[in-house]
Amino acid sequence: MGPGGSGVGPGGPGAGRRRAALGPVGLVLAGCVSVQFGGAIAVSLMPRAGALGIVTLRLVFAALVLLVVCRPRLRGHSRADWGTVLAFGATMAAMNGLFYQAVARIPLGPAVTLEVLGPLALSVIASRRAVNVVWAGLALCGVFLLGGGGAGGFGALDKAGVAFALAAGAMWALYIVFSARTGRRFPQADGLALAMAFGAVLMLPLGIVESGTKLTVPSTLGLAAAVAVMSSVLPYTLELLALRRLPASTFAVMMSLEPAIAAIAGLLVLDQALTLLESLAIALVVAASMGAVRTQVGRK
Repeated sequence: MGPGGSGVGPGGPGAGRRRAALGPVGLVLAGCVSVQFGGAIAVSLMPRAGALGIVTLRLVFAALVLLVVCRPRLRGHSRADWGTVLAFGATMAAMNGLFYQAVARIPLGPAVTLEVLGPLALSVIASRRAVNVVWAGLALCGVFLLGGGGAGGFGALDKAGVAFALAAGAMWALYIVFSARTGRRFPQADGLALAMAFGAVLMLPLGIVESGTKLTVPSTLGLAAAVAVMSSVLPYTLELLALRRLPASTFAVMMSLEPAIAAIAGLLVLDQALTLLESLAIALVVAASMGAVRTQVGRK
């Protein structure tokens, strides 16, 4: 039918529902772009302050920004609320610490490719629709192609780096779960601010032991602050808001875009060229994410 007929036209309620469904999708995509370009900058900083040093500065700056902006209330929360936000903070610190250990040993693209297996596994476990298993499987094919498909790919990588990336993926899956729970228990980004502060406190001793006075170099501090905004403040806030309206299974499949975006960030920031195989992998991953989005929109 034409515009306005049976709610399917541009101005009908059907279009409004689709726009509402695509809102959180846009938040997730913006967060993906921000975190991967921030990660590329972080890789270039590691020779200056080490992996744990950079992740410590990132979490500390992010926590300071969020605490100042959000000014979260410390009173009026239940024990369960605090348990959730502390678990969120610990998971966030572990996820970042493990991932930065990975990218200190293996290239950014393969590290993200391995890490995204965690959200992909979550999408299969949490999904209540069979079609999401199809999208997850398609994305998984792209993920392995992006890593080299086993022909001189993952097998040639540093084993410790691979282990760190896989462990970071497991923490990423838990991050999705606790982020959603925190968003439901705390208003706005208050829970994120508290969790980030707790994560920073956990990482601070490790960063000091590894990097010491290197953490106080002005140029390093300035770039680390930029990484904090791009890789923590902006993406985590967008994702927390998105998870209030987006099923965890759909969100997890959309995280399959991360290797593709990381490859683009590596090309533009770190001068890492894409091969034909990597381009094909990106196409598969994008197709899977588009399928997940369409499935979510169709449920509205």
